[in-house]
Amino acid sequence: MTDENQRAVQAAIDAELRLLDPAVRARPDLVLELLDPGFTEVGVSGRRWDARSILTVTGGGLVSPESPVKVSEMSGTVLAPGVVHLTYFADNQGRRAWRSSLWRHTEPGWRLYHHQGTPAADGQYSSRSSLSELVIRRVAGV
Repeated sequence: MTDENQRAVQAAIDAELRLLDPAVRARPDLVLELLDPGFTEVGVSGRRWDARSILTVTGGGLVSPESPVKVSEMSGTVLAPGVVHLTYFADNQGRRAWRSSLWRHTEPGWRLYHHQGTPAADGQYSSRSSLSELVIRRVAGV
């Protein structure tokens, strides 16, 4: 992976983790800074979301600062200049899912363009390493 690609993947990872931060999720203005104007999501439930409907959930006091989303096995790939695909496993208070995010670089910065969650079947997940180890390995190109 080139240095430029490593920086792009790291920027998308940083933005994804920021979006998962309960303090950010509780503030619609901060969430909007991270969402592309054309943002869409297909949630674990199968429901389709847009920016407005996501803000209803994240800004409605439903995000628990005491129970942040646990993330592992995050990895990223540059699909094209300015477009990064991230995948990871998320455990949100026992609701376990594989996640996929498309981030694109725009003039204001990295913005989440599309996100999808797929329920994880029991026994489907085995943690191979912590998120910090994955980020370090990804940045180092390992």
